[in-house]
Amino acid sequence: MVELFFFAAPGNLVSTVGFAVLGLLIGSFLNVVIHRLPIMMQRESENYVAIESGKEPVHTAAYNLIVPRSACPHCQHKISALENIPVISYLMIGGKCRGCKAPISKRYPIIEAITGLLSGYMVWHFGSGIAGMGAVAFVWFLIAMTFIDADTQLLPDDLTLPLMWGGLLINLYGTFVSLDNAVIGAIAGYLSLWSVYWIFKLVTGKEGMGYGDFKLLAALGAWMGWAMLPLIILLSSAVGAVIGISMMVLGKLGKGKPIPFGPYLAIAGLIALLWGHSINSQYLGLLS
Repeated sequence: MVELFFFAAPGNLVSTVGFAVLGLLIGSFLNVVIHRLPIMMQRESENYVAIESGKEPVHTAAYNLIVPRSACPHCQHKISALENIPVISYLMIGGKCRGCKAPISKRYPIIEAITGLLSGYMVWHFGSGIAGMGAVAFVWFLIAMTFIDADTQLLPDDLTLPLMWGGLLINLYGTFVSLDNAVIGAIAGYLSLWSVYWIFKLVTGKEGMGYGDFKLLAALGAWMGWAMLPLIILLSSAVGAVIGISMMVLGKLGKGKPIPFGPYLAIAGLIALLWGHSINSQYLGLLS
């Protein structure tokens, strides 16, 4: 039975469903990460500034991914275990707080559902061995970073750096690419956007992207190697153009509003992990 869940071949229904359910649970946790990690960073920054100024820390109460317990932002109703079942609880309580009946954002069950579906699909595609479980973790990090960047235009080091080191670690024995390919991919990924950033800043005097984008592309290079970087950059630009134009047409993109690049890199990285080799092969076939 264990072999049906772990180290199963691609296309195994039992392991796919099992990891999809696990993904739903992780999706609930990712909602916490997406909401709290930027707040934790802000509180840490404010405490640092206060201490450097010779003052007492601004924030002293514990605030992390575990405490305090999740509560309604309107009435502070504490979320019970039964109200925290991924997707199902949202549907059972009608998308409203049981305490004050304030509406709960649809984004919470959407993130849970996306995490569950993508986790199951990674295992369906790669199997539930090292590659499949690595791909599942890869997806979890990308989902968290996508929504954090969309909300705050930040890509926390607490997510980008572990993802990069995880890519080097999983390729230690060539799971996706050889280790030397992964190391060069991490270096090239960082330096490519770092170069674009400084050229743009020297020409325009403005910052076109954040340092987190460099680190995210470095992480993608560590997972998929240097040869996949041109495709990732091309795909992220295409995805960004499609989404950006769609948002302008729908009137949801205000003039001068900053556009986070991290979500486009994340989507491109996911596409490259799943179908990058096939896309590259077809492209090279057309050139030949």
